[in-house]
Amino acid sequence: MPSRPRLTPAIADVRRAVRRSLEGSGPGEGRLVLVALSGGPDSLALAAATAFEAPRAGYRAGAVVIDHGLQEGSAEVAERAAGAARALGLEPVLLRRVAVGTAGGPEAAARDARYAALSAAAEEAGAIRVLLGHTADDQAETVLLGLARGSGPDSLSGMAADAGAYLRPLLSVRRSVTEAFCADSELTPWTDPHNSDERFRRVRVRSTVLPVLERELGPGVTEALVRTADQLREDAAALDELAAEWLEEIAEHAEAGIALPVAALATNPAALRQRVLRLAVEAEFAITLTRAQTLAAAALVTSWHGQAGVDLPGVRVERRDGLLHFSAAPTR
Repeated sequence: MPSRPRLTPAIADVRRAVRRSLEGSGPGEGRLVLVALSGGPDSLALAAATAFEAPRAGYRAGAVVIDHGLQEGSAEVAERAAGAARALGLEPVLLRRVAVGTAGGPEAAARDARYAALSAAAEEAGAIRVLLGHTADDQAETVLLGLARGSGPDSLSGMAADAGAYLRPLLSVRRSVTEAFCADSELTPWTDPHNSDERFRRVRVRSTVLPVLERELGPGVTEALVRTADQLREDAAALDELAAEWLEEIAEHAEAGIALPVAALATNPAALRQRVLRLAVEAEFAITLTRAQTLAAAALVTSWHGQAGVDLPGVRVERRDGLLHFSAAPTR
């Protein structure tokens, strides 16, 4: 095992964040957690802090390294990250190479391939959680990207610290702190060239948009965006719970699909009504409606003048006999 570094503020902050995250996951009881390790400063700091904190919380800690194969020398970078994990005392250390497709663009395709590989590695190793190294800066970038897409509070609520199979212990920690952690611990992180490639929207937000906001609006913009995400996530979770309970009460199931009473939908606030519509379609047909599609269905409640139903992707919505009927769209 490497010698223990002196306890600096950065090391204390990252360790504390990991400790709280693991404590929130219940008693360790020898269960395994895996750190998703790229070798960059965020994931390397997370790996080192987890190696320190996990045994104290009763957990075993390993690592999983994903080689996306998108850059020259990526195999060597992955091997180096795996070696760093072993030097930190993490066990097992899993290295997975993935084939990245093209669906949704390069960022989305790489993300999909990465999460599929992380999920498979966790199942193979019997890990209960995978720890991800997203920081407060990543959260702020995510909120701004969601704002630019205009995709509503669900997107603006950013990433969850606890997302079932995944934990993000560092969402309250700035990137500068993880970099200081590595320096204080004498760890040498890898610098991903993609993180400075302005072909990617997230990089442009990081290198241009956030610095401009900080300069023009004053310091603290990143922290404010993180607080906003936390508040919106709480609100969204409450509305989702109310919508699920309400849907269970009012839904009428039929062989062809599902129906909801128009009167009940009309008397409730738009935010709750639209959540119920989305939830009904998702639960019955495994289809996620966009906001525009949801509003088209809601118009049959709020702006109905006898018009015909609407055809959404995979779903037909019609109003008749005081009910909003959802059925699978006929295949062509």
